[in-house]
Amino acid sequence: MSTRTARRTRLLAATTVALAALSLTACESGDGSDTGAAAPSSSAPAGGSSEQPPAGGKESGNATEANGSKGTNGSAGASGAKDSSGADSSGSGSSGSSGSSGSAGKSTGGTDDDSDLPGKCSAADVKITATKVSRPLNHLLLTATNTGSKTCMLPPYPAARFGEAQSVPPVAQATKPQSLTGVEPGKSGYAGVLLSSGDGSGENGYETDTLTIPFEDGSIATVALPAGGVYVDTALTVTYWQTDMDAALAH
Repeated sequence: MSTRTARRTRLLAATTVALAALSLTACESGDGSDTGAAAPSSSAPAGGSSEQPPAGGKESGNATEANGSKGTNGSAGASGAKDSSGADSSGSGSSGSSGSSGSAGKSTGGTDDDSDLPGKCSAADVKITATKVSRPLNHLLLTATNTGSKTCMLPPYPAARFGEAQSVPPVAQATKPQSLTGVEPGKSGYAGVLLSSGDGSGENGYETDTLTIPFEDGSIATVALPAGGVYVDTALTVTYWQTDMDAALAH
């Protein structure tokens, strides 16, 4: 073979190889353009799962799990509160209403109890008589008898006004009982009156035949004195109302 022929043969072979390479490159480039984009997309879940987890992945899963736990715990807490109280909000309302009813009942009961307590006596409830006694000297016994149908409480002491006196006599503090004197229907309370001094030491003495005793409600009882009236001076003193006659005359 001549030198020229050999050179042509090598050139042809090189050209054939180059054309084959170009053809192969074109084929690979065409496959890449058609499937290259889809290939990374289809392989992304498998190859990139740690970088971009799906909605049910670890991060979203944790968030969902946390939210789910919180929601579950919250619901359980609310349910537990309901169970521990024994009732829902409407039940609590019912309990409050019961409390109000209890208070109302108590208040009503208190009113009933108050209505059972004895009231204060008035001049219309009692009849007061005045009796002169021989012992002790110069003493008058006042008797207040309940003529009503209910027990009533007498004033602490009789604010006796003899004749035209402008003031009431003082009360002997030593005769003060532990509590006010109450009188049942038909029963009596007693008070003693020292009319004058026995040794003549009293002053401004005068005779009178009238006696009035006011009550706390404003009513006034007129008391008939013994025939001939009584003599009073500055020694005039009364005792507290007593349940016992002897206690009233002990002063």
